[in-house]
Amino acid sequence: MFLGTHTPRLDEKGRLILPAKFRDELAEGVVITRGQERCLYVWPRAEFLRFTEQLRAAPITHKGTRDFARMLAAGASDEVPDKQGRITIPPGLRTYAALERECTVVGAMTRVEIWSEQAWETYQAEKEPMFADISEEVLPGIF
Repeated sequence: MFLGTHTPRLDEKGRLILPAKFRDELAEGVVITRGQERCLYVWPRAEFLRFTEQLRAAPITHKGTRDFARMLAAGASDEVPDKQGRITIPPGLRTYAALERECTVVGAMTRVEIWSEQAWETYQAEKEPMFADISEEVLPGIF
């Protein structure tokens, strides 16, 4: 499980050093895709396969399914971290997420998310006040 917030920098070649605590789970390879809210999702390959199996089970006749699958797959990139734990983020994905030098890497349980530092700060400021309120909607009866 991926947890926590980290602040690595993107180097001049578009590489990002993965947080040390995530490297073992990602060592065999990752799939980087567009995420919602203009961040990137970094999936361990096995988790990406599990997720896409669920997506493939959705009816292809549903326009939303087709649109989502296209957006997810069209920009996806297979990467294998190097010995220093770096992954290369392709230019199109860097542009999509507005990644420059300062990045925020967030553990999102089954995947890792990469945000521009500014986008993450804005997102957190907007969502923090609603955090307590949405718990009942997302997990009814748990809290």
